[in-house]
Amino acid sequence: MVISFILFLSLFVAVGLSSFFFSQKSKQDYYLASGQVRPSLVGLSAVATNNSGYMFIGLIGYVYAVGLQSIWLMVGWIVGDFIASSFVHHRLKAATARSGEVSYAGVLSNWYRGQNNSADSADANSADKPNLQRVIGVLSLVFLLAYAAAQLVAGAKAFQVLFDAPIWAGALMGAVLVALYCFAGGIRASIWTDAAQSLVMIFAMVVLLWVALDGLGGFEASVAQMNQIDGFLDWFPSELLLPGAAGAILFVLGWVFAGSSVIGQPHVMVRFMTLSTDQDGANQGRFSNMVQARFWYYLWFILFWSAATGVGMLSRLYLTDTASFDSELALPTLAQRLLSPPLVGLILAGLFAATLSTADSLVLGCSAAISHDILPNKVESTLLIKLITVAVTGVALLWALMNSVSVLDLVILAWSGLGSAFGPLLVVLCFGGKPTQKTAIAMVITGIAVALLWRYADLHNLLYEGVPGMLMGFVVFALYKVISKKGE
Repeated sequence: MVISFILFLSLFVAVGLSSFFFSQKSKQDYYLASGQVRPSLVGLSAVATNNSGYMFIGLIGYVYAVGLQSIWLMVGWIVGDFIASSFVHHRLKAATARSGEVSYAGVLSNWYRGQNNSADSADANSADKPNLQRVIGVLSLVFLLAYAAAQLVAGAKAFQVLFDAPIWAGALMGAVLVALYCFAGGIRASIWTDAAQSLVMIFAMVVLLWVALDGLGGFEASVAQMNQIDGFLDWFPSELLLPGAAGAILFVLGWVFAGSSVIGQPHVMVRFMTLSTDQDGANQGRFSNMVQARFWYYLWFILFWSAATGVGMLSRLYLTDTASFDSELALPTLAQRLLSPPLVGLILAGLFAATLSTADSLVLGCSAAISHDILPNKVESTLLIKLITVAVTGVALLWALMNSVSVLDLVILAWSGLGSAFGPLLVVLCFGGKPTQKTAIAMVITGIAVALLWRYADLHNLLYEGVPGMLMGFVVFALYKVISKKGE
């Protein structure tokens, strides 16, 4: 098992490090792979980055703990993601090409640059824009660091199960490999590793699901055993914000908002910003590059989430000591119990590589926030950018070592904060809205503030905090429109 883990992890790392030979030694290449990534790689990398340690550790642990009601997380998340991506992704790609920016914050802050020469466009993207870019950069830095820390913890948990090592050892090893990725090829290294591990993990997860079902006597026998666990097959939580159907609808709607929050995640959206342009220069049409990328994205998303949810449900029947068991170790522990050593090594190596490639993309996002969005004079030297990236990795490692919150909680906190801050602004821009600088900043700050207050008021168990957070961002823009009309 150890040999298998080392072998497969070495292969994943080698895939990422090999990107060094394709690096063009420019800022554009380091952050966006020069906009030349194929649709299949974009789709697989984006979905792997979206989930990674969260899915392997956090999601399966959540399913293990709550049972069937977790299915609404899967359904709502994918539906919300699909709805948002239907009108955002191709517009974001077009704005990236038009603005010439290399960061998510840069694109949002210079959305209309190059579109036309109207007075409105020029005013919207001139001297004021760097202020918005810095605000987005600072918020991105804080929440992406929290997210990166969660990824290092998730990888460390897999390392702990395999080697019986302390959490700090796995986190340190992960941080070192992340730093190597960053020096090797920037986002290209992350994308290549994402794609490789996503293909391997879909195979391994399906095998684990099949073996787990077979060991319990099949589907019907498994369901019969689940019925013996009090509340495990309940469709909805016992405590809802509203009673009856209204509460159930609101519960599902919360997860839909969680899925739509993907458009506020810089580390995911930047994947679609790297997509190669179609031969005709556009990204539209039935079989455009964007359509192909989304096909790969949702195909993997649906198949893997279905298998992961099934594994999480079945793991409760094998790992029955819920009082003393860490639910976030359900996947690696179940794999050790049911699979042959080579397959266990494969799963744990894939899990570890997944968390590292996502941590890498998060750290790159932090580096872009510092070097391109926050600093008064934008850093142009790729060597200095890489050094900033290594420093950010060290901070993420310290956060991981001091963290006492579960991977799921830390990821949801970062996810909802970023989605509430940037999602409404991106939607408004996609539909042609032109908020002033002050309005855009107010949308960002209000959205994230409401989401954080909702969580720390302990209301997130009743309704996902991204719902009020994102809605308040839209409310701020609506108020701006009303006030501006009255002033005309």
